[in-house]
Amino acid sequence: MRNTAAVFVAVLVALSISGCGKKVTRVDIEEQIDLSGKWNDTDSRLVSEEMIKDCLARPWINQYHTRKGRMPTVIVGTVINKTDEHIISETFTKDLERAFINSGRVQVVASKEERKEIRQEIKDQLLGFTSAGTTKKFGEEIGSDYMLRGVVNSIKDREGRKSVMYYQIDLELIDTETNRKAWIGDKKIKKYLKR
Repeated sequence: MRNTAAVFVAVLVALSISGCGKKVTRVDIEEQIDLSGKWNDTDSRLVSEEMIKDCLARPWINQYHTRKGRMPTVIVGTVINKTDEHIISETFTKDLERAFINSGRVQVVASKEERKEIRQEIKDQLLGFTSAGTTKKFGEEIGSDYMLRGVVNSIKDREGRKSVMYYQIDLELIDTETNRKAWIGDKKIKKYLKR
């Protein structure tokens, strides 16, 4: 009787383990997969594509170059998440930074957090651990001409088993010397969910 019970338990354990396995499939990053209806990678990609296209097509870059005779320098500031979801804005702001740099028309400087780490590196170099010919010095940073800032808002409307999620992402470039807004871009995303 004991052997039969032990075999039965072993079979149940084996079946439960085999049924708990996960299957992972690689998919193209452009493929839209929306499981929960909440903010996801597709939304982030749509935002970055729209903002890049709009920002680089506007006259602020050429106007700056005409006035100053050089390309503008941008720093990424804060993108405030006013939704009730966890949204990492860096997924689309890094795309914007990359597009600025790759366009050859806009320079990008390190963010506030990145600069702290770089300044610590310079301090470490100046402690004498770095060879004299390669030590960097303070006071050589490039100042930003514009700061990219923004906000992510959402509105959720729900009735029974149906709901609509609406996201509005607003980004703006602000002249760091005059506080003049040189560009404002927005992307709106609306999702209909039926459970």
